[in-house]
Amino acid sequence: MLNHHLSKTAIYSLSLSTILFLSACGGNDEGSADDNDAYDPEGEEIELTYVAWDSELASTNVIGLVLEEMGYNVQLTVVEQAPMWISVAEGDADGFVGAWLPSDMASEYEQYGDDLVDLGPNLEGNRTGLAVPDYMNIESIDDLSSDVVDEIIGIDAGAGIMLATEDVIEAYDLDIDVVPSSDAAMTAALDAAIANEEPVVVTAWQPHWKFNSYDIHFLEDPQGIYAEEEEIRTMVREGLEEDHPIAYQVLDNFYWDAEDMNAVMLDMAENDLSAEEAAQAWIDENQDRVEEWKDID
Repeated sequence: MLNHHLSKTAIYSLSLSTILFLSACGGNDEGSADDNDAYDPEGEEIELTYVAWDSELASTNVIGLVLEEMGYNVQLTVVEQAPMWISVAEGDADGFVGAWLPSDMASEYEQYGDDLVDLGPNLEGNRTGLAVPDYMNIESIDDLSSDVVDEIIGIDAGAGIMLATEDVIEAYDLDIDVVPSSDAAMTAALDAAIANEEPVVVTAWQPHWKFNSYDIHFLEDPQGIYAEEEEIRTMVREGLEEDHPIAYQVLDNFYWDAEDMNAVMLDMAENDLSAEEAAQAWIDENQDRVEEWKDID
């Protein structure tokens, strides 16, 4: 079972069970990447950090369970966006699979990227922007005004999409407030508005289960402030390849698509599965893909 840990900055917005961390058994004695067949990483500890977005709950739990299958004790630590980068850059955590680039987390990448190892994309073609229910009959950010809504419901203050949305407010000269909340609170507000067929605008990204569960769409962005396509990359600490070569290669091999991620998120949202349960269900149904990730040179 994955070990989950709440950062102090995230306790207020999450309600997760308190889990005792398993003690690491032994030191970093895995050996080098050239003799992976000579040892077993059983009991070695790997810590992955993530932000509390459903997309990252899905990806982090999936790869965490795969690493556990390889023999590791895996600790998952939820933090805010900047601490996710800082913890890995400073070597306090081993990595994360939720780097939304090139634009959404551009500030963190510029500040800390040189101190991390970029393993490249684990998902491509994702997107960020503003979304509205189809019944609102508006198609562009140009159509927004205070006569339509008086606020945009966002997520964590400081998240890249929130900074971009502030730029949107200025660029389009909108007299609308951007209200920070969380992924869960944002989707709850969206759900309540749709139930009453009220106007609502939310910060949005794809993959996200809400695009499967609700009739919503992105607003066009004529000024191109939101990137139309991004990718989610895997970032790890310097020295991980030497300390844990098997974990490093599994993380390097990790790659899936939006349909995969959405399947996990939908199980969480619509079937009331925990992130770990939904991740395990996906793994059980996609063993061919998982075996590709576990294929060690």
